[in-house]
Formats: sequence, C-alpha cells, structure tokens
Amino acid sequence: MMNFKTPEAAGIDSRSIIKFIKGLEKQQLHMHSVLLARGDSIVYEGYWAPFNNDYNHRMYSVTKSFVSIAIGLCEEDGLLSLDDCVFDYFPDRREENIDENVKKQTIRQMLKMTTVGYPCSWFVDGDPDRTHIYFRDHGKRRCAGTIWEYDSAGSQVLASLVERVTGKSLFDFLNERIFTHLGTFKNARILKTPNGDSWGDSAMICTTRDLYSFARFVLNYGTYNGKRLMNEEYLKQATKKQACNRYDSHLHAFEQGYGYQIWIGEYDCFAFVGMGDELAVCFPHHDLIFCCTADNQGSGTSRDHIVYQLYDCIIESLSDTPLDENPEAQRSLDELTRSLSLFAIKGQEDSPMRKRIDGVLFECDENKMKLSDFVFKFDGAQSGTLTYTRDGNKMDLPFYVNKNRFGLFPELGYSREYGAVRTNDGHMYKDAVSLAWVDDNVIMMSVQIIDDYFGNATLTFGFNGDQATVQFSKTAEDFLWGYDGQARAKKA
Repeated sequence: MMNFKTPEAAGIDSRSIIKFIKGLEKQQLHMHSVLLARGDSIVYEGYWAPFNNDYNHRMYSVTKSFVSIAIGLCEEDGLLSLDDCVFDYFPDRREENIDENVKKQTIRQMLKMTTVGYPCSWFVDGDPDRTHIYFRDHGKRRCAGTIWEYDSAGSQVLASLVERVTGKSLFDFLNERIFTHLGTFKNARILKTPNGDSWGDSAMICTTRDLYSFARFVLNYGTYNGKRLMNEEYLKQATKKQACNRYDSHLHAFEQGYGYQIWIGEYDCFAFVGMGDELAVCFPHHDLIFCCTADNQGSGTSRDHIVYQLYDCIIESLSDTPLDENPEAQRSLDELTRSLSLFAIKGQEDSPMRKRIDGVLFECDENKMKLSDFVFKFDGAQSGTLTYTRDGNKMDLPFYVNKNRFGLFPELGYSREYGAVRTNDGHMYKDAVSLAWVDDNVIMMSVQIIDDYFGNATLTFGFNGDQATVQFSKTAEDFLWGYDGQARAKKA
C-alpha cells in the first residue's frame, strides 16, 4: 500500500519540483518517470506518456544492487562468506589453468568491483554460459583487490552464485525474502542469459513504484513497515564507500565511492544506477528517495544533468518541517505533470524539400549498413512513412512530424526472454518514431525502442539536387545492428 502526501507536507516546495521537471525538459532528456518520496510517503510522481505507474520498465544495471542484497541474504543464511573465493563455488563451470588472480578473487572484491577484469563481450562470444566465460583462460588479468573498474560480468557471476547456493532463481529468492513483504513486484520479472541463468547484471523489469519500495527497504537498513527483513550491518556496509571509483581527475555524479554494487554520491547519498538513467537515489540524512526511469543511452552527460539538477532544485531547498500548503503551485505542478510526453525530435513545421522528394526512390552506394535504397512518402506535412531496403529486406517505418508515432520497429530476430539469443517468431520491438526538418534540406528521425530492451537510433538524410547523404547512429545493447554508418545515394 503506497502512502501519499503533498510536497509541502514533506518540506518540499512544489515550485522546486516544477523547476526540476522543467530543467529535465529543457535538456531534452528522454525521461520516462520520476518519483520523489520522503518518509514513508510519495510526494511527487510523474510519467512521460505513454509510460505510467503500471509500466514494467527494464532497470538495466540497477539489477546489480538487487544482486548485492541477495548476496547479503545468503551470507545471513550461512550459505557463503564474503571472503570466500568465488572460483571455489563453480567446479563445473571453470578452467583450472586460468590466472591465479581469478582463483583468489573473493566475493567481497566482486561486490566492490575491485576485480581481475573481463576481456571479452558475451554478446559475441558464442558461449551460452557467462560464468564459464568468466572462469575461462583469458591470459593474465589484473590483481584482484587493487583498483576499481566496472565489471558487469562479475555481477552476473554473483547472480549465478546466488542461484547456486539457494537452489532458486534470483527473482524467486528475492521475492520470497523481500518482495512479498513489501507488497510490490507482483508483475516483475528478470530476463535470462542464454543458458537459463537469471540475467543478474542487467535485466530486472519492474515498475518505478516497485523500485521505490525496494529503495525504501534498503534506506531503512532492512526494515519495512516496522518489520525486520534483513540484518542491518550488511546494508550499512553495502551503502558506504568500499572502493574509490573515479576513473580520472574529472568528478561525475556518484563517483564519491562504490559500496557493494551500490554507488555513492554527494550529500551522503547512495544510488542504484542503470545505464539508461534508471536511478534510485537515497538520502539517509534527509529520509528522501528519488527514483526515475529513462533511456538516455549515448548521452554521456544526462546523468550529471539529472543528479545535479536534483541537488540544486530539491536537496538544497529541503525543509526539516512542513511548509505552508501552496494550492496554486500544486495546481501548476499537476498541470505540468499531465502535459508530460516522451521526447520527440522537433524542427521546422515543413520544408519545400518535402514535395521534391515525396515518393522519389534513392539508391545507395555500397555501405556497411547494407542499406540499398529508401523513399519517403508523406501524408501531407504531418506524417508519412520511410520505406527502405536493408540487407535485402524491405521495411516500413511510419512517423509523425515533430511528435512520436508509436508502432513496431520492422527488424526481426531480436532477443526476447533470453539475452543474445536470436528469435525467429516474428516478434518486433515497440518503438516511437518522430521526424523533424532540422534544415530546409535535412531530415532527422528519432527512433526510440521502448520494449523489454531499450535503445535509440538517429537517422539523418541530407539532400542536394539528385544526391543524398545518409547517416545513421545508434545506441543499443546487442541490437539495432546495421543502423550505424554513412552512405551516399542518388535518385533512381
């Protein structure tokens, strides 16, 4: 059961939240949800349509923090010790002739990501068992327990360890021990790796409210609604600095340290962090939780924008006592929230070039994208369809101008329940496609994949007489292959 109160009742000025949301919009971030809670109450919740509070969103590397809590529960149950060597738990999924540093690496070092490193991508390796890949002979590795480096594969091994010592799936174990008591995660799930292990470093799928309830449990150091579900000491260690996680002299959000699969930030906060800016940020001294979902993959600066905007607009102006209610500001905040919709690329309303290229087939020179030809067919100035041939397959991509058109991305073969496993069942990912005239002769299209897998591509077409240049760029993990590169084209 979720509790709600006004921002002012929680010591937060509604105008500060308005400023925060408008700041996200100004940066043109691809936000999906925002939730702000203080004490045991949600004080603000906003969703960018078509997302809503029932939407089960891929949380990507936030999943690692769930794995950490599962490891802590296993320690509490006496199933493992954090100073055990992980290698010893997998006699059937390892090679004996690997580097000694791998054999000596402890569970604690893996939680802290002071690991030996991981030299290959499992998406292209071909071995369906990611734990076996980790424990193969990859030559000499780093010394365990020395420097921090992000090790997603190590988190996957920890997830496999949970399943090995409990005899249960990662989700079932957490559901039995934690989620059931929270009353949430009722429609949540975790995708799988090719061999059937839970995809423990990347694939929890749940609602923003689910994520909030889990963050509340961690912020309470193991209690929920007054009931203790986990020992306090592990969670206190997990949420404080265990390793320095700075790559260089430039300081970014959550580079104040790394705990046990949990990031440390300013204002003594800790955070669960996903690569698209799926976030749960906890401020123990303020009893405040901020959660959001998004797909800002490829941005490079979006996380800093979100987090520092949060600090400046919300944290700096927090009051320890309730504020006077402000009905006018609350109405303005409600109106802003109702107006939120998923990012769409925007430009000129129309261009004279539209009539010149409408229905005209362009043929492409040979290119690495395997793009053979394309044609734009407009239905007036507001909508149309891009039809193109890629790798011998003709595809249709409908769009709206300056707003999103929701449909199905025409590529087949992308993964479903099992990551890195190609499908042949005709399944297509849901998408949102918008087109903008960014110049009189330049079209830019934004393609957002909004499914169990998130990704984005920008398709740019520039025209000059009978010639055209095509430029595609994409950010997506193991899909949208062929949507990255350039090609020359001319009228057929």
